[in-house]
Formats: sequence, C-alpha cells, structure tokens
Amino acid sequence: MTQPELQPWQWDEETWRRHIGRVRAGRSLRPDSWPGGAKCAVAVSFDSDHETPALRDGLTSPAQMAQGEYGARVAVPKILALLAKYDVPASFFMPAVCALLRPEEAQTYVAAGHEVGIHGWIHERNALLPADDERELQLRSADALERVTGVRPVGIRTPSWDFSEHTLAITREMGLLYDSSLMADDEPHELLENGEPTGVVEIPVEWIRDDAPYFMMERFASLRPYISPREVLSIWRDEFDAARTEGGLFQITFHPHIIGHRSRLVVLDELLAHIAGHDDVWFATHQQIAEHCLASAA
Repeated sequence: MTQPELQPWQWDEETWRRHIGRVRAGRSLRPDSWPGGAKCAVAVSFDSDHETPALRDGLTSPAQMAQGEYGARVAVPKILALLAKYDVPASFFMPAVCALLRPEEAQTYVAAGHEVGIHGWIHERNALLPADDERELQLRSADALERVTGVRPVGIRTPSWDFSEHTLAITREMGLLYDSSLMADDEPHELLENGEPTGVVEIPVEWIRDDAPYFMMERFASLRPYISPREVLSIWRDEFDAARTEGGLFQITFHPHIIGHRSRLVVLDELLAHIAGHDDVWFATHQQIAEHCLASAA
C-alpha cells in the first residue's frame, strides 16, 4: 500500500530546505564598472514567441495563428528599425519552431548584430516535462537555432520563465554561459545548485519589466489589459532611472506580438529615446552583459 503524499505543511525541515536550496542566487556579479565608463548597463530583450504559445496548448485555429503571425509579419520589422534608430543591440529569445518556420527572421537578427538565445522548442511548459524530455527539447532547440543562424546560442530563457528541478543541470551540461529566467535579484549573479557555485550567470527578469502582464488579452477568459501603454511607460522609465542611479543593470523584456501594436510601439520608441538620451549608458546583449560580469569577477 502506497503512502499518501505529504502536504507542504507536513514536510520536515530537511524537505522544505531541500526545495528552497535547489536553485538559489549566489555571489553578486555586478561589476564595479561598466564598459566605457558607463554608469548603467541596459539589456533589451524580445521573446519572439509568435504562434508557439497557442500551438503548445493545441490551439490551432486560424484566429489564434493570426495573432502570433502579427508579431513576425508586422512587429518585427518595426522593432528592428527602432533598434537601429537608437543603435541598440538586443537579445531575441526564440522558440526553435519559430526559427524553423521563418529562418530568415532569425538570420536577420544575427545579421543586424543582435543575439539569438534558446527559448524552448514550441514554448513548452518545461517544468511539467519528464527530465529526459526537457533535456531532449533543450538540446534540440540549441541545435536548430545553430543550424538556422550559424551561431551556437550561449544563453537560455526558459519558456514562461519556469524551472524544473532538472533545468539548471541541463543548462550546465550544455555549457551555457547564462540563464535569464529567474527573479531573485535586480543585478547579475551566479546561480547555485544545491549550494554549489555553477559558473552560470543569471541575468534576472521581472514581470514588472515585461509587456505581457500589462497587455495580455483572452477573449473567453477574464484576462484583459488593465492599464494604458503610457502608464506602463512611466513604470519602465522609473525602473531605468533607479537602475542608473544605483549604477546597476536595467533589463527589460518585450514580445513582438504584444509590444508591436501601434499604441504600444510608440511607448517602446519613447522609452529607448529616454534611455539613449543619457550619455553614460551601455546598451548590450545579454551575452555581452554575462561576459563582462564574469571577466570583472575573475
């Protein structure tokens, strides 16, 4: 007869400490200085999910596909033009299915000097997968991105910013330089696995600095945008200003199919103009941030 699974309030101290300690923030990797004497580093990123969140959930209607297609068809060219306008290198985290569907898009990112990072195979919910499946998809995704772009990705952002108990071990096995999925700090730091330093740099994300929580919409659910784009701009501007005052990192995440609409793209334009209006800012890809932080810590 199998024993019933214990509820969290029934765990002994060893159990809850094990869960908490599996993946933790280790030493800070915030450098004493940024390149060129910059006061602040800025890491702009895009999760080019397009159709994959719907596909992952088995939602294959033309209406669902069209919403994702907008990101690639309309938004990405406008976003690339904005990045060029302000001379901003960005990191694009792309599900492998999207890169295989539109290889020219992924190649355009690299040709323009941007980084392409791992973002799952089909935006799968990696934390719900068996370890072997998660590993196989992560490896397959890296291989597909390398075939399409000619560049082996060095960083990962997990789909939906989630971790299983196996994610970090897989990332270490692959020899990746950094992860950008967790939220334990504002600044770059080293990840610990069961108390052991891993050498993996964490470039932290946060839902505050992401467009999806503010602008997502589902027709048949209660999810609706609840704040205007210009109100969100004030949040992001304040986040940047505080990061600059502290001499730290300002990291932000967008999704082409979300930020790329007209009333929202103007906000991205104004945010980049505000940041670029400071002459003491270093715009960098996530890879460049991770490399600089590790070199400074050596």
